[in-house]
Amino acid sequence: MPRLKQGIVAFLPRKTGRAIVTLALRLLQAAATLALILGSQAHAATDIALWHAMSGELGKQLEKLASDFNASQSDYRIVPAYKGNYTETVTAAIFAFRSRSQPAIVQVNEVATATMTAAKGAIYPVYSLMRDMGEPFSLNDYLPAVSGYYTDASGNLLSFPFNSSTPILYYNKTMFRDAGLDPETPPKTWPELGLTAKRLRERGAVCGFTTSWPSWIHIENLSAFHNLPLATRANGFAGLDAELTINNPVVVKHVAQLAEWQKTKLFDYSGRGQAAEPRFQNGECGIFIGSSATRADIKANSKFEIGYGMMPYWPDVKGAPQNSIIGGATLWVLRDRPREEYRGVARFFAYLSQPGVQAAWHQNTGYLPITRAAFELTRAQGFYERNPGSAISFEEITLHPPTENSKGIRLGSFNLIRGAIEEELEQAFAGHKSAQAALDAAVERGNKLLRQFERASPER
Repeated sequence: MPRLKQGIVAFLPRKTGRAIVTLALRLLQAAATLALILGSQAHAATDIALWHAMSGELGKQLEKLASDFNASQSDYRIVPAYKGNYTETVTAAIFAFRSRSQPAIVQVNEVATATMTAAKGAIYPVYSLMRDMGEPFSLNDYLPAVSGYYTDASGNLLSFPFNSSTPILYYNKTMFRDAGLDPETPPKTWPELGLTAKRLRERGAVCGFTTSWPSWIHIENLSAFHNLPLATRANGFAGLDAELTINNPVVVKHVAQLAEWQKTKLFDYSGRGQAAEPRFQNGECGIFIGSSATRADIKANSKFEIGYGMMPYWPDVKGAPQNSIIGGATLWVLRDRPREEYRGVARFFAYLSQPGVQAAWHQNTGYLPITRAAFELTRAQGFYERNPGSAISFEEITLHPPTENSKGIRLGSFNLIRGAIEEELEQAFAGHKSAQAALDAAVERGNKLLRQFERASPER
């Protein structure tokens, strides 16, 4: 700059020359600042949209998970967006895909796995994503009872397990003591549960026991826990031409027993979804079977000491108990997003798989850890000692290696099938149909939905 200044000043009046030099300096400074801004923009973090169905406290935990990942590196930024319940979230993603405005990641509930799998042109399988992006990934690190639900026929992981839960038994220790029952011993079998419920009713309980999610607990998990097929073709994993088999003798016996207990309120049906949960929390029912993921909520809203146990089983069924299956949701990756976003998605999934991250998610939400390493870390940290009952879901789902019958469910339109099953269960509980007639009707209605899905599938 000194030479430039001297050359200009030599041909101009002193004041004019100084003004021009000052202007030139300012322009150079502005250019340097602009270059810095453009350079920082060129290296700005890539935003990655994650559409989800988690509200309330769970939504806050997901936001924290994304925030922690974003803070761990500077290349990518996960941007969570709540889109309503699971059905609303999937519907929003489908419409967005059609208009080419889809997110890179969408959270989908477990029973919609067959529907997502059938949409091959729309999904980027996780095993392919991790391989293509060069991120370390081993399916052996994940719990078979969790990952198996989301693999293809060759054992390749299609979506990333995220929030997984399984049914467990909760009981009111205070009511057990008042009824002369051992507060440290939950009923392990269905006959024991019946006797325990009878004792609770005799001592004034409004109902002996109730449950949430009728089909998930009393049909889907009952079948898996007794190593019984829910449907042919490996519960749908081996082909779209599967047919329901839930009108078998064991399930019929179980539903018939529930209907009989309903007459004297040993069992009291409380509705679909999570409608039954408040009845346990307010002390009406001494026993409740529901999702392991509601443990924190039940603990926070119950004014009595809570005990925990595994789901009951029928002792005369060979091989029972086997292992329970999961509920919850998984993260699917959608096609037609920029490659740089996929690099970030793969990095995010690798981050989620870290034992420390997975252990914190498990401990803060009540969902299952998806890796054994996360479970072992949680145990080493003393969490299970400080929180009795919190390990039961893990123990139940890993009780035995999953079989063809207890791996999970891969049936199309299963949300609709669940609705049909629950309508028929309600007919049995109300005494309007026998258990056999209700389950026969559920099979007939469910198979019609399966054939409709099969005809509409591109794999056909």
